[in-house]
Amino acid sequence: MDKKRTKPIPEAKIKSAEKLKKLFSESKTLLVVSVKSLPGSQFQAIKKILRGKAEVVFPKKKMLKMSMEKAGVSEMLPYAQEDCAFLFSKLDPFELSLILSENKTAVRAKVGQIANEDIAIEAGPTDLVPGPVISELGALGLKIEIVEGKINIRERKVIVKSGQAISDNAAGIMAKFDLKPFYVGFIPLSAYDLNEKKLYKDVRIEKDKILAEIKGAYSRALAFAVSMAYATKETIGFLIGKAGMHEIALSSLVEKNVQQNPGG
Repeated sequence: MDKKRTKPIPEAKIKSAEKLKKLFSESKTLLVVSVKSLPGSQFQAIKKILRGKAEVVFPKKKMLKMSMEKAGVSEMLPYAQEDCAFLFSKLDPFELSLILSENKTAVRAKVGQIANEDIAIEAGPTDLVPGPVISELGALGLKIEIVEGKINIRERKVIVKSGQAISDNAAGIMAKFDLKPFYVGFIPLSAYDLNEKKLYKDVRIEKDKILAEIKGAYSRALAFAVSMAYATKETIGFLIGKAGMHEIALSSLVEKNVQQNPGG
């Protein structure tokens, strides 16, 4: 009886497995990113930015599964979907995510895309002249006025709500306003801290949104502290100004009372 022949393992596959094993042992972070609809030029540009910061790999799913199981991170497998790349890095997961967030490119909306957040047309002057565009704006509920032969938007209007698909009309209006509400780049899906053995299901960082939230929280806290007369180096100027206005108002009231009751 002939012995059953075994097919030799290709050299390339052995090298890939060894490379993955080394990356798992030497890295701090494994980050899974979506590269869906990412143009090749943008992909190469981001890879260049990541040089020296992260290794970008596209292992075959079977090999990745084996490597993850051996490295003890099999809980990351559900995130190993199609159109994904895997980043190995010595950086913190959120530090790496921030780098990716800062290197996205704004692009125009396409019909049928789903909005990630509300998309609005802001109030103010435009370069649009009256014509068929007036009915297009009206169909989206935008209130306008004509000033010096140009269309002005009277009020801010959300034209696509978060979770809605982009309509043909909305896409056309956004193009006229050169509004680019979507971004392409490496989109973080999840991360694993290989040192701490900890899974992060959401590591996406929207820097502008976070800064806006911090500024809003600061403004609300400042207003509350001033209303409570809570003295700090941030509120003292407002409190002195408030006291000055109260002094003026009180002096005016006293003077008025004296004039009305000169013998009182």
